[in-house]
Amino acid sequence: MAFQGAPVRCRLLLAVCWVVAAGTAAGAKVLPPPSNLDYSFIQICTLNWTWNPPPNVSSSCNLEYSSDIVINEVPQDNREWSKSLFRVTDAFLDEEMRFKVRSECKHDNTSEPSPWVETSLLPKGIPGTAAVDLSCVWHNLEYMVCTWRPGENVSSDTNYTLFYWFDGLKNPKKCSNYSTDQGIFRCVFNFTFPKVTNTYPTISILIRDDSEEIRPVCASKNPTTLVKPATPSQVTLSKINDKIDVKWSESETFPKGCLLYEVKYHNGDLDTGRIIPSEENSVSIAGIDPNSKYIFKVKAKPKPDCYSSEFYSDWSEEKSIGEKRDFTFSLVLIITIPLLVAVSTIILLVYLKRLKILIFPPIPDPREILKRMFGEQNEDSQSYAKDESVNAYDKLIMEEEIHSLILTETSETPNSEKENR
Repeated sequence: MAFQGAPVRCRLLLAVCWVVAAGTAAGAKVLPPPSNLDYSFIQICTLNWTWNPPPNVSSSCNLEYSSDIVINEVPQDNREWSKSLFRVTDAFLDEEMRFKVRSECKHDNTSEPSPWVETSLLPKGIPGTAAVDLSCVWHNLEYMVCTWRPGENVSSDTNYTLFYWFDGLKNPKKCSNYSTDQGIFRCVFNFTFPKVTNTYPTISILIRDDSEEIRPVCASKNPTTLVKPATPSQVTLSKINDKIDVKWSESETFPKGCLLYEVKYHNGDLDTGRIIPSEENSVSIAGIDPNSKYIFKVKAKPKPDCYSSEFYSDWSEEKSIGEKRDFTFSLVLIITIPLLVAVSTIILLVYLKRLKILIFPPIPDPREILKRMFGEQNEDSQSYAKDESVNAYDKLIMEEEIHSLILTETSETPNSEKENR
């Protein structure tokens, strides 16, 4: 602070001297500027600029102070007039910020405003190391999700830390739930207020690193512009005659009547469909085709009367009701049935004779049966008699041979005995 105050005081002194000299030369009445312009941090991203009133100001002067902000030499068109000796603004830590103020007598044409006095807040850290593309979404009035990308001049092992604060917190809080995906940092923290409230305080977010080489960055967010409802759940469908009733559960975190809904449905395989808006958690659709299948999904959006957000919820899971007429199956049947009939006819024509024999077997002639029976018996008798005569003759021959053998052996025995003697 001290190293910045000295140049400011020198510039202020020179400006005062120039104005006094010019006013004396021209004979115009010029107000002296404020003095002792300085700043201090109220919270992580909030600055309080203070100054002292100019000396020797006439009591008839309706004294006010005009103040403005310049970021990187670009005026922000954020000029204010006030009788107070301070102004609270957001801090721009990643860029050079200049604050300037001057004295004016409102509704007084006899005096000229004082010259501007200013002081600067210079950024710390290496350029190109501050987090960029900060984006935050307030999910279902329950938790905040902030994402950002690292600066182009940071190393891959840089770890950013997110702090947040809003009016009502005694001290800033540190986010501890971090994750990184494809080079994008993400942090989630609880963020809730009472359900019934008409105003929400601005939330201040600071992203920095413990190293002084990393340039810090501040952002102020209006929570009502960040609201994203949860996906509608428990979607149910019911059909009565030619009407379909669609119903889903209401959010428990949003005040009653602070959500709008959109119901999208389409018939069958059509990609396009109709969208029906609703302020309630149900809709009825009449004039539906009872022989068609309908597919539904629902999403929610904050009501403008309650929140300024443009975020829709995600679409709910698709639900279907009804049966779609399957023309493919009918076409297959139309082709298959005639084909089967044709094939069956060909088979019947080819095997008709066999089928006729199987179905209507021929009746045998009784005379042929009797003839065959008696003819076979006669043949069997003749064969049997012939076989008997042959067997008897063979038997007789065998007996004669046996008797001859016996007689021969008997006659040989006496002669042998005589020789032995």
